[in-house]
Amino acid sequence: MTFEAERLGESGTELASLLRELRKRAGLSGDRLAARCNMSQSKVSRIENGRTRPSLVDVEQILRALDAPPSMIAEVAALARLAHTEWRNLRGLRRKGLGTRQAELRSLEASSTHMRYFLLSMVTGLLATPEYVRASLAHSPADTSKAVAGKLERQAILYDVSKQFSFILTEQAIRWPVVSPLALAEQMDRLSSLTYLPNVRIGVIPVGAPTSRVPLNTFTVYDASLVTIETSAGSLVLRDSRDVRSYLDEFAQYEEYAASDGEARAMLAEWSAACRS
Repeated sequence: MTFEAERLGESGTELASLLRELRKRAGLSGDRLAARCNMSQSKVSRIENGRTRPSLVDVEQILRALDAPPSMIAEVAALARLAHTEWRNLRGLRRKGLGTRQAELRSLEASSTHMRYFLLSMVTGLLATPEYVRASLAHSPADTSKAVAGKLERQAILYDVSKQFSFILTEQAIRWPVVSPLALAEQMDRLSSLTYLPNVRIGVIPVGAPTSRVPLNTFTVYDASLVTIETSAGSLVLRDSRDVRSYLDEFAQYEEYAASDGEARAMLAEWSAACRS
């Protein structure tokens, strides 16, 4: 199956219609299909009407119950993965307005309990000083005033102790000169102060630390339901449970190599002093 990147996340209706058509071709009622899949009839109905996005496991169960041929299984499985993957290009985000993006992130954070951030090259807005936030958006040709305000307003959620935040930053992300040396030292001091929040864990992976894998992208995992992966051209959103589990496992591996608490604060103090010198 071939597809355009812009189709990612837009195949849910097509998938629902195809599964409904396959069931009818097999001569099965919704009740009988549900029994074969060990699902409720209401879930099968919601899937076929596009009200529930089926996981890849759900799709595989349905296809096996319908005795679908291998070629059809491959096609539907590919369509299901498209339905669980969304591509958001940077041009589209700019057209909608960077402030709108901040509202979307605020809603996602409000609906999540445990958020995990792996930061490869920069400090995320939740942890950033105002000067760092403004500098990180300075390259954008769009008006960034609403985006700056939105990023700073979102930081209040860090003090909601009903939520848990885990941040893993590489040394490169912390020390990359997004701002002047003195402003970078202030940014490091802010990171150090945030390590004292009871619901915030900040881990630092220094240059030279041996890791079992090489990180390729910044990513965020919201609970166990969604992953966003950042690239220079936009971001990918993954919702399939197996994809999410893969990134949870990757994050856990980086946590093993990250310094935290006093050890992390000592590193940050050393780097901050170097910036001020």
